[in-house]
Amino acid sequence: MRRAKISVIGAGNIGGECARSIAMKELGDVVLVDIPFKDKPELHMPRGKALDLACCGPVEKFDSRITGTFEYKDIEGSDVVIVTAGVPRKPGQSRDDLVSINAGIVKSVAQQIKQYAPNAVVIVVSNPLDAMVYVMWKVTGFPANRVMGQAGALDVARYKTFLAMELGVSVEDIQGLLLGGHGDDMVPLPRLTSVNGIPILDLLPAEKVQACVDRAKVGGGEVVKLMGTSAWYAPSAGTIEMVEAIVRDKKRVIPCAAYCDKEFNVAGMNEGKGLFVGVPCVVGSKGVEKIITFKMDETEQKSMNESISHVKDLIAVTRKLFPDLG
Repeated sequence: MRRAKISVIGAGNIGGECARSIAMKELGDVVLVDIPFKDKPELHMPRGKALDLACCGPVEKFDSRITGTFEYKDIEGSDVVIVTAGVPRKPGQSRDDLVSINAGIVKSVAQQIKQYAPNAVVIVVSNPLDAMVYVMWKVTGFPANRVMGQAGALDVARYKTFLAMELGVSVEDIQGLLLGGHGDDMVPLPRLTSVNGIPILDLLPAEKVQACVDRAKVGGGEVVKLMGTSAWYAPSAGTIEMVEAIVRDKKRVIPCAAYCDKEFNVAGMNEGKGLFVGVPCVVGSKGVEKIITFKMDETEQKSMNESISHVKDLIAVTRKLFPDLG
C-alpha cells in the first residue's frame, strides 16, 4: 500500500514539529521545504532537520521517510501540503500586522504548489490565517474543498485546555466549539460546550466560562509575550489532527477555516460573495467534505456577523495590497 506523501512548506518551529508528528504517527513520508539563509548560505536547515528527525526512527519506532530540500519540485505527487511559511508574530504585533509580509510569501508558495502538487489538499497555517487561506485559494485555483486553514482546531484546543484547568478535569472529557475568524474575533459557543455531556454552564458560573473564552481568544498573544515568538506545539498539533483526518479518511468534525457563502450568512455579510471563515467541517480524503451548519441564537449570530465583517475587512486590505488576486 502506497504511503501518503505530506509536504511541509517552512522548516521553522511549526514546520519542524509538524514533520516530527507526521513521522511519529506514521501518517506518511515527509518532505520538508524551506529557503536558504541569506547570511549563512552554507547551512541547509531543512536537510539538517530531516536528518535529525530520521535518527529518531530507531528509538520511536517509525519508518516514515523524511526529506529536507530547497527544491519545490520535490513536493511533486503530494497528497497533503502544509503551509507554515511566513514570519512569526512578535510582541506587540497583531496577526493583521503580518498581512503585507506574509501574503507575498504565501502567494509565492501557492504558485509552486499549483505547479508541482496540483492534486494536493492544502492546509494553511500562516497568519493572518483567514487572509492567507484566501490568497492560497485564489493563486492555486484549486477547488475550495481542497484549501483550508488551521485555526479552529487550535482555538478549540486552547478553549478546552483553559476549561479543564478551571474545572480540574481531563481535557479528554471537554467538548466545545468556537467559530469565526482566528484570534480576537473568534465566536465562543458556551451553549454547546459540555463536560462528558454535562453542560458547562451547569458546572461553572458564566463569568468563569467567559474568562476561559477570553483567554482562548488571546492565547496566541499570551504565548508571544512569554516567549517572544509565536506558539508552535499547539498549532502543530491542530494541524496534524487535520492531516490525519485527510490521509486516513476519518470524516472527523473539526473546526477549520473553510470557504462559506450561504453557510452562517457569510455571503449576506459580504455582498453575496464567499469567504474563508472558521466553521465545523467534516474532514476526509477530499479535504472539506461538508460544512456543518446549525441554528445559532441571536447573540451568537451577532458575534458571528462581527467576526465575518472583520475577515471581510482583512481580505479587502489583502486585495488592495495585491490587486492581481482579483
